[in-house]
Amino acid sequence: MSVSEAKKVLDIEVEGLRAVRDRLGPEFEQAVDLIMASPTKLVVTGIGKSGLVGQKIAATLNSTGTPALFLHPVEAMHGDLGLVAPTDVVLALSYSGETCELNQMLHSVQQRQAPIIALCGRPESSLGQLAQVVLNSAVPREACPLGLAPTTSTTAMLAIGDALAVVLLQRKHFRAEDFRRNHPGGSLGARLKVAIRDVMLSGDSVPQVRQEATLQEALAELNAKSLGAVFVTGRQGELVGIVTDGDLRRALSGGQAFDSLTLDQVMTVRPQTVYSDLLAADALSLMQRHEITVLAVLNREGHFLGMVHLHSLLGKGEFRFLV
Repeated sequence: MSVSEAKKVLDIEVEGLRAVRDRLGPEFEQAVDLIMASPTKLVVTGIGKSGLVGQKIAATLNSTGTPALFLHPVEAMHGDLGLVAPTDVVLALSYSGETCELNQMLHSVQQRQAPIIALCGRPESSLGQLAQVVLNSAVPREACPLGLAPTTSTTAMLAIGDALAVVLLQRKHFRAEDFRRNHPGGSLGARLKVAIRDVMLSGDSVPQVRQEATLQEALAELNAKSLGAVFVTGRQGELVGIVTDGDLRRALSGGQAFDSLTLDQVMTVRPQTVYSDLLAADALSLMQRHEITVLAVLNREGHFLGMVHLHSLLGKGEFRFLV
């Protein structure tokens, strides 16, 4: 019952997003042009749930190359309005468009001649009348069965904010290197900017056996290194396969005696690999996609160099460098 109700909520929100998408028109282009033309910043403002959505939109804009700040309307009317310059653009969020504290602040913004973009569900509202551009976020219905709690409407506002950020990112030719510069201290930034060769294990640290080794020898190496896998290499040091804890469990669950199994029978050939000059974020993404914790690391010529383990990337939620 709970799952079907949850699906109904998501269906309603998808319906709302589809309505917003289908309605999107020239006013979106006008909003982007206004923001692009500003030599200073975008000021995002709103109250309540709209204010919380506005804070997220401002954060996304900042990380993707559009300087933005969130300004609370009440604080603005008690001194913080000084943050708004005539060269700024103001993005105001209110689904009803009749939030009195917000509209009162915007009358003062008008006196500073800063252009206003309204993100609201009623273009004919007081907020819509104050704005140079109105982005219509109207949705057919809220997911809340009472029709009271902002649900679909806030999702729609958030999605329009994401659309603005992404389109502005593309207009500004914002690159991954620029994104990393905006995240110098976070674990996300660390994951993005470090090459796999800087965090991989190599040499004696890597659990590995030759292809002619016995399964018992592979198991001993796996236990000795305690990394959950052992790599199998050929005579020239090339990667042949991998044996993981899971491979062993699956082999033994088939009822076959351990002594009767060979390395070739248990190992996985053509395991997932990653190039050493890619970013650690690429390794992490590959691990997540395939639900694995280890990757073989190759150079561009295909030679086996070592391995990267999830623990090499993530400590207790922090990025860890290996020296």
